[in-house]
Amino acid sequence: MVTGATSLGMVRDELFATMGEAEQSLEHFILDRNNGSLLQQAVEGLQQVRGTLALIELTGAELLAQEILQLATDIPVGAGEERDGQLAAVSNALYVLGRYLESVDASRQEMPEVLLPAINTLRMSSGQAPLPESFFFSVRLDQARPPVTVAERDPAARATEARRLRQMYQVGLLGFIREENLQASLKLMARALGRLDQLLANTPGGRLCWVGAAAVEAQTDGQLLPRRSRKQMFSRLDRELRQLIGNPGHEAPRGLLKELLYIVALADTSGPAASEVRGVFSLSPLPFTDHLLEEEYQRLAGPGQAVMRSLSSAIREELTSLKDLLDLIERGAAPADGFSSLHSLLGKLAKTLGMVGLSSAANTLQVQLSTVSGWSHEQPPAPLQLQKLADAVLYVESMVANLERGERRDARPQEALPGLEGEAFANHQLTEARIVVLDEAAAGLALAKRAITAYLESSGERLHLANVPFSLQAVRGGLWFLEQPRAAELIGACADYIQKQMVEGAQMPSEQMLETLADALTSLEYYLEGGAALRHDQSRSSVLDLAAESVRALGMPVAA
Repeated sequence: MVTGATSLGMVRDELFATMGEAEQSLEHFILDRNNGSLLQQAVEGLQQVRGTLALIELTGAELLAQEILQLATDIPVGAGEERDGQLAAVSNALYVLGRYLESVDASRQEMPEVLLPAINTLRMSSGQAPLPESFFFSVRLDQARPPVTVAERDPAARATEARRLRQMYQVGLLGFIREENLQASLKLMARALGRLDQLLANTPGGRLCWVGAAAVEAQTDGQLLPRRSRKQMFSRLDRELRQLIGNPGHEAPRGLLKELLYIVALADTSGPAASEVRGVFSLSPLPFTDHLLEEEYQRLAGPGQAVMRSLSSAIREELTSLKDLLDLIERGAAPADGFSSLHSLLGKLAKTLGMVGLSSAANTLQVQLSTVSGWSHEQPPAPLQLQKLADAVLYVESMVANLERGERRDARPQEALPGLEGEAFANHQLTEARIVVLDEAAAGLALAKRAITAYLESSGERLHLANVPFSLQAVRGGLWFLEQPRAAELIGACADYIQKQMVEGAQMPSEQMLETLADALTSLEYYLEGGAALRHDQSRSSVLDLAAESVRALGMPVAA
């Protein structure tokens, strides 16, 4: 069964309709709190949403839906003002869930970590402890640290030194909590932990200091944000230091170790402490950065796709007026107020683009304003100046088009430096072409699978396969264009098998061989739908390994 982001499209329409009905019932209940049927309708809708998300195994979304449902269930009929905070939390979380599912549907990428702020807001509204940042992070905590050679110390002297080092850590921690000279504060914390590590090495307490020093180093080198959760984590570490100073054999809580290791993995820095810890615990880089998470938090709290489409439509109308005016100016047919209108349009568009977060597009037009202000009928623009403005407008148009498409990260235009808008627009057009090719390739694979199903249901009627080898060869060509030679080779091998064994073969292949062919095509389809072919994502190469094994089982040659 296909699950996760790939399967969301199968239930999308019904899921969003149910969410909309639940949200509407909740809004009506907020206005009429004695109407129990409205609250019941909202709860029933939320139960259906939670069940659907559980079925397709969208883990983060399911957890958020569960928290929404739990808090909504606890709200009584006739709720007074004391429940306003909880009702607001449920409404906001429903909105975030919808935005997240829109993003997953568009990008085919899951990032459950971005839902933790909404989940924790709900949990705190119902009196529960918040989930840690590392909740969706997995790591084996029982990895042994390599032995460290340390000099013997008198226990009393060691305790005295440890207390001093803890104080050093506390000074740095206070600065970190207050966000006063962050880098210096973190370096102080790192030094204290490094020294404590040397002092308590080869003990459970030393292990905590070792991991803690790596986490502080990662926080510093990776320039991670000083989030409240991280301030609380390093404060918990301080409390553990107090315990282990008097008892070096004190075992650190596993949850704290996991949170510290998450910071090391998130920063993915190359400092000595972090590198050693990453190697011992086999920590792979996470598929996101701290700053990307922050961007996604902000985006989920922003307007939905419908609003953005309406906004982009309005901006497009202004862009059309701008292009028409440019055309008249180029032909020397501008009206009397043409140049002043052009300057006014550019200024207005720049402000609008800045407000919707398209700062690069806004800056592009802002740069042109000073040039355009000098244009007039007496001093018309030079052809090169007009060309530069046209390039800037095309670049802005490509940025605005991204609002209409939704949140597909693969399609986001690169930010352009002033004067290089033409190059940025060309690169964006190439990306657009790649997306079209990828979508066509996925459609070709889906068509081939349907044709093979029809071939099976008709007990080997070859007419159903007439166009399949050709379609798959077209997909193969598209993958070469996307610089995916391995995936292209596997698609080509499947096409050759279908042509030789199913179209030209004397008899229908065995059921086992047909299932193996389906395995290969399904693996390749999953690879394409995940967008790995567009991003050159090496982490998804295991999917191609699986497809290659299936193709080899078909008896087709595949390069190692």
